[in-house]
Amino acid sequence: QVQLVESGGGLVQPGGSLRLSCAASGSIFSINAMGWYRQAPGKQRELVATITSGGSTNYADSVKGRFTISRDNAKNTVYLQMNSLKPEDTAVYVCNANVVRKWTYNEYDCWGQGTQVTVSS
Repeated sequence: QVQLVESGGGLVQPGGSLRLSCAASGSIFSINAMGWYRQAPGKQRELVATITSGGSTNYADSVKGRFTISRDNAKNTVYLQMNSLKPEDTAVYVCNANVVRKWTYNEYDCWGQGTQVTVSS
């Protein structure tokens, strides 16, 4: 079993900042890409940012220049630093990791339960 646990969400005013964390634990041999997705009420889940094990990053156009994704491979943790937050960033943010499991070396996508981010004055 592999678990992803997110933290760091909350309520922030427009223009503010938040930092999300997502820690993976369990039967992990290695982790390939990790990323953050978000889903606002009434909308489909969308990609926010991804990062490979080597540190290459990819961002949605809507967050470029404002959000920064990073990871600590030793801790199996991915972070999302969110600056200059806007009301349209309000959503449930969900962590994703492409995990290679111990013993079986099977590869599969693992998802967290999500953390709410609300940007409002």
